Amino acid sequence: MNGYNILYDWVIEAEFAGGAIAVLFYGSIHAARHFFDFSVKRTIECIGWFGRICLKPIARRPYHRITSELPMIRSIIRSLRNAIEPERLTAEAVSERDSDLQGLPARDPSIEEAMESSVKWLCRAQDNSASQDGGVARDFSLIDGWSSSYPETTGYIVPTLIAYAELTGDKQVLTRARLMLDWLVSIQFPDGGFQGSVIGAEPVIPVTFNTGQILLGLVSGAEKFGEPYRGPMRRAADWLVATQDDDGCWRSHRSPFAQPTDKAYETHVSWGLFEAARLEPASDYAKAALANIRWALSLQNENGWFRDCCLSEPEHPLTHTIGYVLRGVVEAYRFSGEEEFLAASLRTANALLTAVRQDGSLPGRLDENWNGTVDWSCLTGNVQIAACWFLLHEYTGDKRYLEAAHAANKFVRRTMAFDGPLETRGAVKGSFPVSGGYCTYEYPNWAAKFLIDSLLLEKNARSES
Repeated sequence: MNGYNILYDWVIEAEFAGGAIAVLFYGSIHAARHFFDFSVKRTIECIGWFGRICLKPIARRPYHRITSELPMIRSIIRSLRNAIEPERLTAEAVSERDSDLQGLPARDPSIEEAMESSVKWLCRAQDNSASQDGGVARDFSLIDGWSSSYPETTGYIVPTLIAYAELTGDKQVLTRARLMLDWLVSIQFPDGGFQGSVIGAEPVIPVTFNTGQILLGLVSGAEKFGEPYRGPMRRAADWLVATQDDDGCWRSHRSPFAQPTDKAYETHVSWGLFEAARLEPASDYAKAALANIRWALSLQNENGWFRDCCLSEPEHPLTHTIGYVLRGVVEAYRFSGEEEFLAASLRTANALLTAVRQDGSLPGRLDENWNGTVDWSCLTGNVQIAACWFLLHEYTGDKRYLEAAHAANKFVRRTMAFDGPLETRGAVKGSFPVSGGYCTYEYPNWAAKFLIDSLLLEKNARSES
């Protein structure tokens, strides 16, 4: 890997983590050691400039003391990223960026074509994972190629593949889902938790959010295949219950790859516990899940916006994490039937309707007044929110949700390629355009997963209508 790539990867991690300032300083030194094709002068200029402006004054200050400077820090990091990016782009990345900037193609593929193509891409992501372990590669990057497997997202890809296999009768897809499950069981910690991030990342420690997403897969595995996955399911769910704080939040096993703050979007962990509670009704799983949902609702503003609801920039969260928190609250209503959860879901869902653009997309980030703060769209967030709208239409009959969900899915389908290189055929970009600020120049596996989920709901909605 050349010097540009190493520094760029470091900058992306810095932008993602937001507050890990001391780590950035040592990362810059480590990166500099590898700049074999990056001139000494330019290396010193970049790192020295960044250090003088940003790192030196605040490197030794604790995270909670530097929150006021984070917007400035992020602005500096993005400036550095923008300066380096042209040096490392491949011809494929440049071509895709330029194509996206010309606008969407007019063709809207069918639901069935998009689903089949995305499922096939997930199969290729499993086959081409850099770690070759039965898990699904985190992404395909137009710059770095296939990544190693991502346990968290492999976990919730499992129920998606099982649902698709049951719809189509595709036994090969079912076999692949079981291979994913067997791999996940093999890497479960003895206490029941699962690691954060991808295979090869450090530190390798149990993380609440990742365990909750894998729990969704273990539940579906236990339902479909039986006892081999029921024990691992119980261990994961028991661990989540045991590590929960009294107020319903999870704080003791936060991700080391995100800002160390409370996360409203861990309602998506509660969804996993709701599913486990359906198989184990005598357990405390539902009680713990409902406690977390009620805690999260204490962070919801009157207009439906959630505080503390982003990986790194809670002042204008990603639609991806908004989609997470909303789905968790919707699932609380689906499980309990309690009207407070439906009312809370509708506050957020109605506000999101006001943010929809003419082409059916949502801005990638939204502030506390539901105004878009970026011009790119987070495609994962679009389809996650579309899925919630489909469910809420089912519960309320409000056709606004149905129309917005159809438009959001259509927008994402139109961004996809259905021919050309296999690495991107049927995949879903992190952002549109691909150069946007979420999973830049990447096709993350969870984007395809959430598209398939939303298309399954769309297919059902169309058949009922």
